Amino acid sequence: MTTYQTIGRLSYKQYVEMPDSLKKMLKEFFPVSEYYKLPEVKYCRKCVISTQRPRIHFDEDGVCSACRFAEKKQNANWEEREEQLRGLLEKHRSNDGSWDVVVPSSGGKDSAFVAHKLKYEYNMHPLTVTWAPHIYTGVGWYNFQALVHSGLDNVLGTPDGLLHRILTRASLIKMGDIFQPFIYGQKAFPISTAVRYGIPLIMYGENGEVEYGGDSKNEELPTHNITSDIEKHYISGFKLTDWADCGISAKDLSCYQMPKIEDAERVGIECHFLSFYKKWVPQQNYYYTVENTGFKPEPDGRSEGTYSKYASLDDKLAGYHNYFAYLKFGHGRATSDAAHEIRDGHITREEGVALVHKFDGEFPTKHFKEVLEYLMMTEDEFIQCCERFRNQDIWKKDEATGDWRLKRQVS
Repeated sequence: MTTYQTIGRLSYKQYVEMPDSLKKMLKEFFPVSEYYKLPEVKYCRKCVISTQRPRIHFDEDGVCSACRFAEKKQNANWEEREEQLRGLLEKHRSNDGSWDVVVPSSGGKDSAFVAHKLKYEYNMHPLTVTWAPHIYTGVGWYNFQALVHSGLDNVLGTPDGLLHRILTRASLIKMGDIFQPFIYGQKAFPISTAVRYGIPLIMYGENGEVEYGGDSKNEELPTHNITSDIEKHYISGFKLTDWADCGISAKDLSCYQMPKIEDAERVGIECHFLSFYKKWVPQQNYYYTVENTGFKPEPDGRSEGTYSKYASLDDKLAGYHNYFAYLKFGHGRATSDAAHEIRDGHITREEGVALVHKFDGEFPTKHFKEVLEYLMMTEDEFIQCCERFRNQDIWKKDEATGDWRLKRQVS
């Protein structure tokens, strides 16, 4: 019997008396400043992002790589890239109506935009592939169903729920990232599905590394490497094999595994980003999907931790992923949203600063009780976990009030 199966049959009181191997692993965690090797805090002169975003870089004028990339987009030859896109799709388009492109999709505005465009504007036959969130929100499930009923085929992958909970809890305690197990599957499952069905072309939405700030190595390319780039950019260098210390075997983790590279090469897998071929504007994607797939925004008017209402809607754990980013890096979802909208020309930097001050770091309370139950944690344990990952290099405590404040905030 594996460790996670044993844990699953225990009560909460017994669970905290977990096996020694799991106790040992959970005592070791990644100190933020050491693991990410973050530089001194500086803020971009054009947007609201800081040097604390992993892999972002600033030039000698104090402008971040994402803003410089946004400037390059203004001068890109989009007509030429449109022709490149049509050539790529013509190469892969099936003549018999069989699936010819995999679109990783949660039902969110961006992936829904990609899938719907490919089918109805470019005459492709997409298979949307979804890795299930930890706990669906009502609006997330509605948007997923709306996507399918707009005329798109779908494969939904849902992992062993007990194993997923244990991995999520362990990941939060060890890494301060509640989304790490989700990310494994989110990246691997669409590629594995493409290999399984022999579909060479995979079309993602935006390349987040260049759109939001990160490694710029692929900014002039429509693709990325399905092994090295995914490992570097998305899984924080923490491989699935690293979970062996808590008694979880490779067989247990098979649904999270990337396909063998020789199998991907046999099929001829190509992972492309539509954002390379078409100018990527999230707000326009939102308007498109409202009209064409029936997409609905956050019913409360905005998501917790930001001012926007149309991103990261499907998972009840999403707000805690953003909150831990705030603890570790000093910026949360409002910073990411405002930075992109400044680059898109929708708001000014001054407006972005005000939005960040108002919403960034807001603790998500809406699903807190349910999330604690999912993690098998008490509220005190969760708060202790928060404080473990508060980056002491960027935070200071007000001795008079006991409140934590960023040592340097965007202004």
